[in-house]
Formats: sequence, structure tokens, C-alpha cells
Amino acid sequence: MAQLHPRPFVPFMVACAGIGTFSLMDAAMKDLALSLGAYNAVMWRNSLGALLMGVLFVATRQKWPEANLLKIHLWRSIVVSVMAVSFFWSLTKLPLAEAIGLSFIAPVIALYLAAVMLGETIGREAIWASLAGLGGVAIIMAGRLSGDYDEGHIWGAAAVLFSAVVFAYNLILARRQAQIAGPIEIAFFQNLFVAVTLSFAAPWFLEPFSVTHSPMIVGAALLAIISLLLLSWAYARAEAQVLIPVEYTAFVWAALFGWLFFSEPVTVPVLAGTALIVSGSLVAARAKPASAAAVTPAEAV
Repeated sequence: MAQLHPRPFVPFMVACAGIGTFSLMDAAMKDLALSLGAYNAVMWRNSLGALLMGVLFVATRQKWPEANLLKIHLWRSIVVSVMAVSFFWSLTKLPLAEAIGLSFIAPVIALYLAAVMLGETIGREAIWASLAGLGGVAIIMAGRLSGDYDEGHIWGAAAVLFSAVVFAYNLILARRQAQIAGPIEIAFFQNLFVAVTLSFAAPWFLEPFSVTHSPMIVGAALLAIISLLLLSWAYARAEAQVLIPVEYTAFVWAALFGWLFFSEPVTVPVLAGTALIVSGSLVAARAKPASAAAVTPAEAV
């Protein structure tokens, strides 16, 4: 099991890179979900990801995990499957930055789940970081939301909120999983088991993709793998309460990619909220590590 890093700022910065990579993947997945549908976008991305990570898994001579650990990989993959399809479906109804903003309920829920499920002590820095992050989101959302929603917009918002609750639980699973498995193993089995889980619905929803979609699917798969490797490494070396506020920086990337790829304007409230979010995340990065709670494979299921 990996030990906590003596300098929390190091896994914090690795997690930031992972979030940035993941946000770029979100932009690619929004494009795919609009053209292929959310289910097909997630299914094809994870199928390719499983193939790529399978090659890396064999090439690096990774040890095949025991049955109890496989159960952990399978359970988190089921959770991720539900979370991913609902979130990427919401991106077909909402602007990228707005969807990310609504999803920020997840780190707050996860912060306190970490205390209940992992036995972590919630430090003052983590609480202030969460409040600063939520304040930044509130400023941004106040500037973005006009109050004029059609039915699709309402369903999109509901899908984001549902996905956020599932994602909060996923963050805790990520910390537990990273304590007992390596990044390559996690990335391989998550891609594989998500694809297997979604394959049960294939007879009704799976559709082939055209050659024009291939570059975007490959790009999304590679970005997802890189992000998962970075975040798995970080979560193995820092407490969840230190890394969870990093999730707020996703809004920075969402605003940037939304502007670049989907012509979403970057307004003054976005800039002000972003500054507050980043400030809160930096506060969390300075938190001193505490002793990590021991987690066994049986406890993580």
C-alpha cells in the first residue's frame, strides 16, 4: 500500500493535471455524445481504453489481482458506468461549464463521506477550501443561469445532480482503491469492467461509429487513461480531503474548453468565481497529512 507523500503539494499538483486532462476528455465526450449518444460514446471510449490498457497491463507484467480486489474494481466500475452515462447525457442538454458547475455538489458530499467511510479527520483547511469552492461556483452560476429553462434543460440539470451524488461516492472508492492497487491495474480494470457492464445494454442501444468519429474516440480514450493514471497515483499518496477540493478546478478548464470548442463566453462572474475556486484549492494543498485509515479489500466493497 502506498504511503502518504510527505509534501501534499506534490500529489495535489498531479491531481490538478489529472483534472485538466479529464476536463479536456469531457469536451471530447460532449462532441461524441452529441453525435453518437451518451451510451455509445462511453461504451466505445471504454472499449478502446480497455484494449490500450490491456496491452500496457501485459507489457509491464502486472500481477493479476486476487478475487477480493477484483470485486473492488468491478464495484467501482459499476458505479462509474452509472455516473458516466448520466453525466455525459447531461452534456447533450447543458453547456459544458454549467454542467460542471452543477456537479460541484459532489466534492462537498465526498468531503464528509471521507470522514464517515475512511475515518479521516476533517481539517479546518479542507472546510474553508470547500466553502471557498462553493462560493466560487455560486458566483459563476449566478452569472450564467438566466432562469429560462426548457424541459430538456431541466432533465439535464437533474441528470447532473444525480451523477454528482454518485460521483461523491466514487471519489471515496477512488481513495480506497488507490490504497491497495496500482494506477495501471486500476485503469485497465476500470475501462474493462465499465465496458462489460455497459455491454448488457448493447442489444438495445449500441450502434457502430463511422471513420470520422475514430480520432475523437481515440483521443477521448487516451485522455481518460492519462487522467485516471494521474489521479490514481495522487489518491494513493494524499488524503481524500486534500485532493477533493481539486475537483473545483475543473470549472476553470470547462470555461476554457467551452469557450474554445463550443463558443461559450467567459464572463466577469466566471473569472471572479474561478479566482475563488483556485484560492480554496491552494488552501487545501497546504493541509498537513494525517495518518491514513487502513483499508482492506473486504471493507472497500
